[in-house]
Amino acid sequence: MTERDIRASFINCTKGEAKRLAVPKDLAGRPWEDLDFLGWQDPSSAERAYLITESGDGFVAVALRRATPAAGQARRNMCSLCLTTHTGGGVSLMTARKAGRGGQAGNSVGAYMCSDLACSLYLRGKKDAGPGSRLHESLSLEEKVERTTANLAGFLARVAG
Repeated sequence: MTERDIRASFINCTKGEAKRLAVPKDLAGRPWEDLDFLGWQDPSSAERAYLITESGDGFVAVALRRATPAAGQARRNMCSLCLTTHTGGGVSLMTARKAGRGGQAGNSVGAYMCSDLACSLYLRGKKDAGPGSRLHESLSLEEKVERTTANLAGFLARVAG
């Protein structure tokens, strides 16, 4: 995956917006064997994040807006993609402007996601969200990955819809 691939894959922003957004500089150093999708935060704004995944014969990327978390929030929240629970600001409401005319009309869709978009690493135990963050399941890692990618595909379909 190259910077050019990433910029060309955005479905919910203009070519100019895609050209100006911050793409990770460390693409070669990412743990690709452990990633089901690439998610990153814009270094210049805590409210902007992006994700890209393979879909069909190419890539699909979306620009996201992170809702500002409520101050002092201590309860646990669950990511709707990987089902990891976090305390505090570990889960954020991420909204994406819809693609096409829906987005031009101001329509968006949202989902609660891991704030750092590291779902793949939480699934594999490569990153820890603290005690009680992963519920015990009888599913294999492959089944958990399939569920997470299906959840992500459903979200992306709603953005593209």
